[in-house]
Amino acid sequence: FEDQQRALARLYIIVPLVLFIIFVLLFGAFQSVGDTLLIMLNLPFALIGGTLALYFWRTNFNISAAVGYIAVFGVSVLNGVVLLSSIRQARQAGCSPRDAIARGCEIRFRPIVVSAVVAVIGFLPAALSQGIGAEIQRPLARVVIGGLISSTALTLLVLPAIYALRTGRSDESDPPPTEPAA
Repeated sequence: FEDQQRALARLYIIVPLVLFIIFVLLFGAFQSVGDTLLIMLNLPFALIGGTLALYFWRTNFNISAAVGYIAVFGVSVLNGVVLLSSIRQARQAGCSPRDAIARGCEIRFRPIVVSAVVAVIGFLPAALSQGIGAEIQRPLARVVIGGLISSTALTLLVLPAIYALRTGRSDESDPPPTEPAA
């Protein structure tokens, strides 16, 4: 019990630090606070899905579940980066914001959904396991499954909508964003 308390105390320090590092890295890549915050918006979606999965599966939160949240945060941010990069590339190619959003979503829909489905299928045996070590595997897998489902769906629905609202406030004739050098 004391080990679990110490591990949780470390996580209270590590998780905010990791989120800050993710923010800094995203800002470095996109050179835009707005785009960085837009991608970081995926994190609450993953948190909601993971929490609902724990609730519906009647699973307690523990260290394993916390690690699951960290994992699903990474995938969630990656999905946002992939989609937003595709939208920005379409804008650089001269598309209007609306067309860029449609094109980016069309191009990246299948890769984002397929990677989430494959991950969910891969985690199902661990989420449903009953054998030795199941008490460690189940919470992590259930958080990842719930977080992937919610963050993937909301990434494909909410991120483009908020991007459209953000760019809709600016003039349609604004120049497209410049993509950072790789």
